[in-house]
Amino acid sequence: MVQVVFAPDHRYFCGIDYHYRGMRPDGIWPILKGERSNSMNDHEIKRLAEEAYNYAIETRRWFHTHPELSNQEHETTSYIIDHLEQMGIPYVTPAPTGVIGVIRGSQPGKILGIRADIDALPIQELNDVPYCSQNDGVMHACGHDAHAAGLLATAKVLQSIRDKLCGTVKLIFQPAEEYFPSGALAMMSAGDLDDCNAIIGVHVFSTMPVGEICVDAGGKMAASASVNIRVKGKGGHGGMPHQAVDAVVAAAAIIMNLQTMVSRELNLNNPAVVTVGTLSAGTAKNIIAQEAYMTGTLRYFDNDLIGRLETSIRRIAEHTAEAYRAKAEVEIIPGLPAVVNDKNLSQLSETVAKELFGTAAIVSTERNAGCDDFAYYSSKAPILYAQIGAGTPESYPHHNPRFDIDERCMKQAVEYFAGFALAYLNG
Repeated sequence: MVQVVFAPDHRYFCGIDYHYRGMRPDGIWPILKGERSNSMNDHEIKRLAEEAYNYAIETRRWFHTHPELSNQEHETTSYIIDHLEQMGIPYVTPAPTGVIGVIRGSQPGKILGIRADIDALPIQELNDVPYCSQNDGVMHACGHDAHAAGLLATAKVLQSIRDKLCGTVKLIFQPAEEYFPSGALAMMSAGDLDDCNAIIGVHVFSTMPVGEICVDAGGKMAASASVNIRVKGKGGHGGMPHQAVDAVVAAAAIIMNLQTMVSRELNLNNPAVVTVGTLSAGTAKNIIAQEAYMTGTLRYFDNDLIGRLETSIRRIAEHTAEAYRAKAEVEIIPGLPAVVNDKNLSQLSETVAKELFGTAAIVSTERNAGCDDFAYYSSKAPILYAQIGAGTPESYPHHNPRFDIDERCMKQAVEYFAGFALAYLNG
């Protein structure tokens, strides 16, 4: 029970309904804190998202028509700023491209960040649609146009109900997700997100039916690292290998032995992938190569696993090379950390999603071995990266020149963002 003093007919404060038990003789109204207003958490949010839906489609198609590569999103940033100004939302620009809008509620409270990436890919679009890319060789083939449009539509909704918010929402329109080093680091560099208590985002997926949403806790997208191995042998005549040390044979053995690390050294419940993608060696068919150079990638879901992986790779490469009388030089370059969804934010997201979409809409998905720099925001606050279905009847994969989405996914994203903001800030 909580006690407050205010007019008897005041039943709504900061998005929460209260139930009265009658005034005490001292004039204090004892009340029991109830559930959040269903009209705001459900019907009202859906109505506002529906009203913003055409706006989301219009902005998404503008973004799709005018794609820009990582760190070149100048026109995109100007478009977003223009729309934030029209809504009366102040903003900061911590990087040459990208922008952070700030919506302050009527009462102080927690600070929630909501992120959308805005960059496109170097792909020539093959779709025959009215909103096809007008920039030759550049395409929104990963859904970032929908992310940006969904966040602008969310801004419109939250700005209209800011008097019901207890706290602040920071709208993070981030550049350069597809480029390393990442745009997330640039958006954090000036300290504008240091005060966030939580940061959430969504990624639309063409492999999921529209209407589905995944808010699982734990590792959802992989961490990465680059592996470079140089094998040094001794060159010689192809017909007299006993006079040489064959770097190609040693390199081939290293590639094969690295796979035993995955199958024999790692726990099945904490997996990793080791892929050697390139191998360069030799100058002619009758010359034993003196050197071989291979490059590869690591993917894993436990950020603490990188130390063990590096130790194993060095041991296997160096000892295998030695077994073939060669030497191996190993370089491990850390990439992106894993996206690990916070348990508490996952539970709140599931509650919000059940209220808005029903239990059947909530699904669990396999962990994705792709990477996303959204992971970096976990250095500032707990994070939650939701997956939302956007599949079309054709359902081309991401990064495909015919990739497209069912635009209804943006309405679901707006409902989720707005519902989560109310639940998190007013909770």
